[in-house]
Amino acid sequence: MVKNVKDDRYTVSPVMSAVKRGLDMIGALVCLVISSPVFLIVYIMIRTETPGPVIFRQERIGYKGRPFIIYKFRSMIDGAEKDDKPRLCSEADDRLTRVGRMLRDHHLDELPQLWNVLKGDMSFVGPRPERKCFIDDIVKINPDYELLYRLRPGLFSEATLYNGYTDTMEKMLTRLDMDLEYLESHTLWTDFKIITKTAFYLFTGKKF
Repeated sequence: MVKNVKDDRYTVSPVMSAVKRGLDMIGALVCLVISSPVFLIVYIMIRTETPGPVIFRQERIGYKGRPFIIYKFRSMIDGAEKDDKPRLCSEADDRLTRVGRMLRDHHLDELPQLWNVLKGDMSFVGPRPERKCFIDDIVKINPDYELLYRLRPGLFSEATLYNGYTDTMEKMLTRLDMDLEYLESHTLWTDFKIITKTAFYLFTGKKF
């Protein structure tokens, strides 16, 4: 659970939170319906290439410091962490499947998180959720990470657009700085701009 971290700069308006939650629910439902053919195609591609589940499930820490299960299309071989040692995915990671690499390059592996948004685990825009073991490492360097628990984690974030997948501690700390800036000054207009920019990158094939 979230600790009592106080900083008036990062106060989140209850009204804005309620409006954002309503928009998230509507948007997630519409996107799930529209993207259903993509879900089917990706399902067939993963199922055909390698054995194992199509959907990858992993515990992350979210709103108010509560754990939740995040959903992704599986992009690695089944049992990629059999030794139970957390390991960040790198660009040249040999655990990635051919289909999985393509999905990650275009962030299509994140599509099942629309269900997380619909359920209320996540929002369309917010700090990307992280695993507890990595959060513990980040907090040792910058305890302000716990301020992010005031927001639902996001499917999209400005930090991801400019920082990409976080495969090093340096990137994690850079992402934290950007997420704290978002927390301090975010508005619905800010969210709209991040969603629009992300959609443009995805549709034009720009990697981030």
